[in-house]
Amino acid sequence: MEKVLGYIRLMRLANVLTAVADVLAGIAISGYFMEYKSFLPVILLCISTIGLYSGGIVFNDVFDAGLDAIERPERPIPSGLISKNEAIVFGMFFFALGLIAAAMYQQVSFITAIFIVIACLSYNRIAKHYTVWGPINMGICRGLNLLLGVSILGTALVQWWYLALIPIVYIASITIISRGEVHGGNKKMLAIAALLYLVVVLSIVVVSWCMQHISLTMLFLIPFIFMIFSPLLKALKMPSPANIGKAVRAGVIALILLNAAWASAFGVWQLSLFIILLLPLSMWLSKTIAVT
Repeated sequence: MEKVLGYIRLMRLANVLTAVADVLAGIAISGYFMEYKSFLPVILLCISTIGLYSGGIVFNDVFDAGLDAIERPERPIPSGLISKNEAIVFGMFFFALGLIAAAMYQQVSFITAIFIVIACLSYNRIAKHYTVWGPINMGICRGLNLLLGVSILGTALVQWWYLALIPIVYIASITIISRGEVHGGNKKMLAIAALLYLVVVLSIVVVSWCMQHISLTMLFLIPFIFMIFSPLLKALKMPSPANIGKAVRAGVIALILLNAAWASAFGVWQLSLFIILLLPLSMWLSKTIAVT
């Protein structure tokens, strides 16, 4: 049982729910439910993102095993609970699950899934060690995940691909904040992250205004703003590892609120309500399973 819990910790289950929310938001953006009623493609793409995200997270710990042995020795791999080879097999299984599920639906979703795997491995192996490239690469992983949902309608990808820039900016912000999670943060970098958060918020406002769903969107955007800025402002005042950690966790979990806002911006309020149901479960899991 302890080993099973180790595998659950390795895949960061609370984060997986935010990946599912990404895909559901992408499906809302695509306009799929305005034309089709089948839930099979939705299920396949949700399974795909579960596999892709879990694989990416597992390989993050595989590549960080040496550093974690120093900074986070309690984690499954450095603690010896799960061997590095076992973790590699575990991660490969999830990547395969993600690719197969996408391929079972259609080619464009499969190609998007391949790019997600490449982006994940690129970040884990190389990009994370670079100040600028690292946050951007991590953001690309999330941007592609949103597009995985949009790919449910191939034509929608052509129309809405640029919206992936918003989660890229948002995740880049969180990645910048997380740099101080172990040794404490840099106020200048935290201020940059706060400005990028503002760009994300204003972008959602503009999109929802253009789509004529601003009132509905604000129901989810206001709590999102509160959730991300409250811990970040505390971290700006005192950039201790504890405050940085809280800001990072809030930023990750708040992705569910952000995705609910996306769905509402495109008028799919029913999907917004479903997405928001993932929030209490993700918050509960984050109390016992690390999200970073």
